Parts: sequence; C-alpha cells; structure tokens
Amino acid sequence: MRTATLLVLLGAVAAMPVRAGLFDDTEARQQIEQVRTENDARLQKLETSARNQIELANQIDALKQEISQLRGQIEVLTNDLDQAQKRQKDFYVDLDARMRKFEASSLAAAPAPTAEPTQASAPPEPSANETRDYETALNQLKAGKYKDAASAFQAFIKAYPRSSFLPSAHFWAASALYQTRDVHEAAKLFGKVADSWPEDARAPDALLGLSNCQLELGDKKGSRSSLEKILAKYPSSPAAQTAKQRLGK
Repeated sequence: MRTATLLVLLGAVAAMPVRAGLFDDTEARQQIEQVRTENDARLQKLETSARNQIELANQIDALKQEISQLRGQIEVLTNDLDQAQKRQKDFYVDLDARMRKFEASSLAAAPAPTAEPTQASAPPEPSANETRDYETALNQLKAGKYKDAASAFQAFIKAYPRSSFLPSAHFWAASALYQTRDVHEAAKLFGKVADSWPEDARAPDALLGLSNCQLELGDKKGSRSSLEKILAKYPSSPAAQTAKQRLGK
C-alpha cells in the first residue's frame, strides 16, 4: 500500500515539469506572434512612408519644372512690359512737345477760313463756353488726370459737333484714352483725326498715335502701314522723323 502511494506521488512530481514546459512554450509563441505583428505593422508604416516620400519627391520635381516654366514666362512678360512702357514713354514725350507747340495757337483763335468760305464749310467762332470747356479738358490732360480728360473731351465732342476745336478734341481724347490703356477707343479717335482732318497739323501725330495703338493690339502690319503713310503724306513733319526711326528698327 505504501509502495503504491509512493509511486503515485513520484508520478505526479515527474509530470509537473512537463506541464510547466508546455505552459512556457505557449507563452513564448504568443510573444513571438506579438513581436511579428508589431514588426509587420512597423514595416507597413515604413513602406507607406517610403511611398509618400517618393510621391512627395515627384511632386517637388513637378513643381520645380512648373516654377522654371513660370520664370521663363515672367521674363517674357517683363520684357514685353518694359517695351510697352518705353513706347508709351516715348509717345508721351512726343505728345507733350507737340502739345506745347499746337495749343498756343489753337487757344488763341479758331483756324483762319479759306478764301471765300461758304456758310456750310466755315466753322463758327468758338463761344466762351466752348473755349472754357475745351481748356478745362486740356488742363485735366496736362495735370495727368487722363480718365477725367478723356471723358471731358468726349463730352466736348458731343456738345460742340461743329467746333473748330474738333480735330484737337479728338486728338487729345485719343491721347488721354491711350494713357488709361483704352487702346481700342484711342485707335478709333486717332484714326478719325487722320481720316477726317488730313490737313490738320495734328494729322501726322494722330497717325503716329494710331501706329502705337495698332502695335499694342498686335496689328504689326497696320502699325507699319500707318508709319509709312506718315512718310508718304507728311515727309517734313516731326512725326515723319519718328516714323522713319521706328521703321528702321
């Protein structure tokens, strides 16, 4: 009896290490699986980060190319703007010089009529209101108030359709509009002066202004034609010298 009991106890003691070993193996496997899962998660994060970095690098390269293209476009636009500003400045210098020459005589009196004029062809003497409105518009132009001057000259043209100042009013209205960058309307008025009053002293300068407008509107052929017309019709005018220089370029 005692022997049997001893054998049972010995068997139990012998089995204990086996169970502990089994428990230790299960825990180890769980830890290994946990480490493997964590490593997989880290690897996935690294792969995602690498893809994001590659995409970011590609985006940066694309932005660099776009920036390079934009810089090229900016250089072209800057050059075009510089050229346009230079043409505008040259035109304004010419305009200012001619204004001083023309207006001294224009404001003093209306142009002298031709011999034996008819009542229909001779413009009436400017009234006090007419002269006042013209001088007001002209002073606004001289002060650099181009928008106000353009409106004033256009109002003058409508109010005094038979005024002896009409050629001047059209010319200065066109000049003011040119300064406000309303090139389309300026071109119309410059053309009106050249077509309606070809014998007026401002006609060659109107053609010069028309040429400037046409050039800015992209009509290089028309701009050249206007310059050639100045040389053909007004070869002795100061505008002809400017036209000759521009055609030479």
